[in-house]
Amino acid sequence: MLSIPPVTPTRCHLPSVVLLLSVATSVIVGAEGRVFVDQWSPTRSELFIAGPDGRNARKLAAGLELDYNASFSADGAWVVFTSERHGSSDIFRVRTTGMDVERLTDNPAFDDQGALSPDGSLLAFVSTRDTGSTDIYILDLKSHQTRNLTNSPGGDYRPSWSPDGRMIAFSSDRGTRLQRSPGNWEQVQAARLYVIGADGRDLRPLSSDEGQFAGSPKWSPDGTRVVFYELAVSDTFRARGLGAQADIESRIVSIDVATGARVEHASGPGLKLSPQFLDSNRIAYLAKSGSRASLVFSSGETGSSGDIGNPAWSRDGRWVVYQSGPIETIPAARRPGARLSGRDPQYDLRFASGFPAVSPDGQKLAVSERTGRGNPDDRTALVVWNADGTNPRRIFRAEGSLMSPQWSPNGQWIVFGAGSYFVDRAIRPAQIMMVKPDGSGARALTTGTGNSGFPSWSPDGTQVVYRFWNDAERASPPNGPTPGRAAGLRIFNLADGAIRTLTTGYDNFPCWLATGRIVFSRFENDVFQIFAVNPDGSSPTRLTHGPYDDTHPACAPDGEHVLFSTSRFGFKDEAPMFDIPQPYGELMMMKADGSEQRALTDNRWEEGTPAWAPDR
Repeated sequence: MLSIPPVTPTRCHLPSVVLLLSVATSVIVGAEGRVFVDQWSPTRSELFIAGPDGRNARKLAAGLELDYNASFSADGAWVVFTSERHGSSDIFRVRTTGMDVERLTDNPAFDDQGALSPDGSLLAFVSTRDTGSTDIYILDLKSHQTRNLTNSPGGDYRPSWSPDGRMIAFSSDRGTRLQRSPGNWEQVQAARLYVIGADGRDLRPLSSDEGQFAGSPKWSPDGTRVVFYELAVSDTFRARGLGAQADIESRIVSIDVATGARVEHASGPGLKLSPQFLDSNRIAYLAKSGSRASLVFSSGETGSSGDIGNPAWSRDGRWVVYQSGPIETIPAARRPGARLSGRDPQYDLRFASGFPAVSPDGQKLAVSERTGRGNPDDRTALVVWNADGTNPRRIFRAEGSLMSPQWSPNGQWIVFGAGSYFVDRAIRPAQIMMVKPDGSGARALTTGTGNSGFPSWSPDGTQVVYRFWNDAERASPPNGPTPGRAAGLRIFNLADGAIRTLTTGYDNFPCWLATGRIVFSRFENDVFQIFAVNPDGSSPTRLTHGPYDDTHPACAPDGEHVLFSTSRFGFKDEAPMFDIPQPYGELMMMKADGSEQRALTDNRWEEGTPAWAPDR
């Protein structure tokens, strides 16, 4: 298993990217472009209101849009929540009867995690509208004026008003450095608690930063203590995987705001989230373990269990509101073609999972079939759909995984990788294969013990560039970034079967531009960045430059533009609140020389492995 060393970049604001986010009407290409992208998001997230233990639940708001992250007003008359019912996420409120839905924010940026002040006149919420990363904002509901309360590099999350309305507690990963889960490329998150005056003054940390993640603060009724959940920073990636949640050690802790004295209210195995004081001595929280979660109380009772997320209780303890659906539907297999919300109406974003690839005529979509996370047949078959999401048909079944199909320029062949990928690449082989769209003529292009994958055709269809990896002891030391390892990009010539080495770095996801350059992702100096090189290995050029990850490049048919995924905007929420491996992944676009970089998505989900459709 590959062990990735600690990294040093810090999370920072990026003024050049802020400009790209805010100028949504500028034109890069003349015609609307369609892009298929794999988005890890739920297909259902409904709000339910129930008794404090979750019993006698009823649906709160009408509709089938994604609603989540709800909280009560102090008087219990309203529920504030986030919804994607108009595209991008905005803050709404609805009466506890489910009547009178009112939109509170209307901005193309990401708005989430709203909380009303005790007197109901102000809304604190999280937004990316100024910087691309999340700050906490205050909206005056009467004047409709908005101000940035925290305005700091890094991400700020989960604002909570003190009972007197004078202070706000929140969690933040500000000042932390990019860190990875040991042996993985996914990022962990370090965060601590802060308090700040509602006027933006008197910011101070409330929790320590000694390797522990602290999140979701809520005040005690008398305003003297703040309760939160806590777990090791190193577990904040495992917490996003359903299979590991039952074993993670986590705690429910309260801290005295004046003295810093800590009290542990719950501890031991299992992921514990969303704590809240119901009175001065009783705390409710969510115990999450895989596909089910339960409402639990510090007094020993257990309430309802099921597909429950982010519960919030009314101040008088009579009601709880929660979201239902994401646990079940995020990993579920989905039909391609559903429209996705994006920042730029010039681009038509469509869902497609499993490394989608569009045929040259735009009529067909090839994917690595997703049957459901954890299923033994997930990603084992090559499936061709009509581009409108109809008529799926399997044309090839692999021994092991089948990854990253790509159509030949003439549309007569599909090239792909078959074998073992990701963590298993170090110990198991994989080969480049090709097959006709009707399933005939399948043959392997590569052989041997190495791990080959993620191919891309040359513009004339005579060559294929792909990623190679070999951790075998006999691998040639001069051919790899470390002794005993062969890695980098290789080019296969279809005419004679010759293979030549293009690069020897930690390189992946090559795409061959119509203009001749090859664009790829490289892990260098502890981050993934986008590079380009000529097919003869000359003129290597770094296209992205930042203390964050840029990867999954996809070359446009016009040869002038590249799509890719980025982590530059950071987490949009506390990492343990997600069931998504990399929720910081947003879709970006740039010109092939690295200029004019701009964000196409801005949400709490994960976008990756994009594919261009030919101009319509």
